[in-house]
Amino acid sequence: QVQLVESGGGLVQAGGSLRLSCAASGRSLSIYRMGWFRQAPGKEREFVAAIGWSAGRTFYEDFVEGRFTISRDNAKNTGFLQMNSLKPEDTAVYYCALQTTYSSTYYYESFYDIWGQGTQVTVSS
Repeated sequence: QVQLVESGGGLVQAGGSLRLSCAASGRSLSIYRMGWFRQAPGKEREFVAAIGWSAGRTFYEDFVEGRFTISRDNAKNTGFLQMNSLKPEDTAVYYCALQTTYSSTYYYESFYDIWGQGTQVTVSS
């Protein structure tokens, strides 16, 4: 059974940085793509960024605006989301998720097979 363990969330002031990690483990682990989503209080979960595991192609939602960088360490089956210039509106629970087989889309959460437990990111003004 594949599991995802997220870490790196916390409280930071506006303009600060955080680096989220997502470690995947389990037997017969296969990763096609890793995505990051977030859910703010009272809002639906939304796409943030995704990365293809083999070639490393990246995708970002517009609101990232060059502030976030997604990356991965294939050898450690770990993905990262480096978040800089954080804003109060970035406050949310951040989730990582995996696509374990080919998918034509990276954007919709329903296309992801496995989810982490989420990590809270709070940005104070």
